[in-house]
Amino acid sequence: MYGGFWYHIRHAFDHKNNGLYKIIAINLLAFLVLMVLRVFLTIGGAEATYRSIISVFMMPAAIPQFLMQPWTIISYMFLHEGFLHIIFNLLFLYWFGLLVQEYLGSRKLVNLYILGGIAGGLLYMILYNIAPYFNDRVDGALMLGASAGVFAIVVAAATLRPDTQFHLLLIGPVKIKYIAIFYVLVAFANSAGANAGGELAHLGGAAMGFIYILQLNKGIDLGKPVQAVGVFFEKLFSQKPKVKVTYRRDGEASRKKTTMSSSTSSSTSRSTQEEIDRILDKIADKGYDNLTKEEKRKLFDFSNKDA
Repeated sequence: MYGGFWYHIRHAFDHKNNGLYKIIAINLLAFLVLMVLRVFLTIGGAEATYRSIISVFMMPAAIPQFLMQPWTIISYMFLHEGFLHIIFNLLFLYWFGLLVQEYLGSRKLVNLYILGGIAGGLLYMILYNIAPYFNDRVDGALMLGASAGVFAIVVAAATLRPDTQFHLLLIGPVKIKYIAIFYVLVAFANSAGANAGGELAHLGGAAMGFIYILQLNKGIDLGKPVQAVGVFFEKLFSQKPKVKVTYRRDGEASRKKTTMSSSTSSSTSRSTQEEIDRILDKIADKGYDNLTKEEKRKLFDFSNKDA
């Protein structure tokens, strides 16, 4: 792919194999919509209306309320209200997501984000309903934020490539496994604090990220159900009408040349996709380290090619 960060955000839905930027774009769009709603409704004296609207998409801890709003286990992971909240979540998502997408591909990155969000939401809801500490909080508890999905990606990246280094401001190069461990420990330490629900979701997402990579190395892709749903909607909204091209009689030679060129291009595209699928299957079966240099190069070139 070409262009910088904002180019990819603006064209997030114009390209395939662009899952990372699609997730970021959805989070940003949802944040902007909520911000505009909050400002106008609050100034207009209708803050209660805003709260009613956003609560429809936030995940409740109370099981009866969740059963009335089951979609919230997906919608909550794309919502933010505070600037710092969304900035830090999307920075971590971008840094670690690039690594995961490079080695596992776009679809598996999206699968991991969704699975992490679901795991985080379920752990939050379960513990709020069974742990005595939360007995007096469960009824009014609501959660939003991408943190569970982000933690899944952070821990997955650290499990996949633990010795990869990030250069941190004022600290220098640090292996990402230590970054992941630090943030998991912080989440655990704060799981009985003011933001207990969010911290529990972090831990659920982190656990999913770790389990996902372990299972993937055994040849088991836990994200296949998520991917199947994604492929269904992708096909549903991306179907294009077939284009029929006609030529004049005196363009016979040109028509033959064009047909041959189109056929060759289509064949090459299919061959490339089949090769990439074979490489991804090999990663799932044996892990990234078992790829040859040539396979790693092909995977890297394909992940950076404009789709």
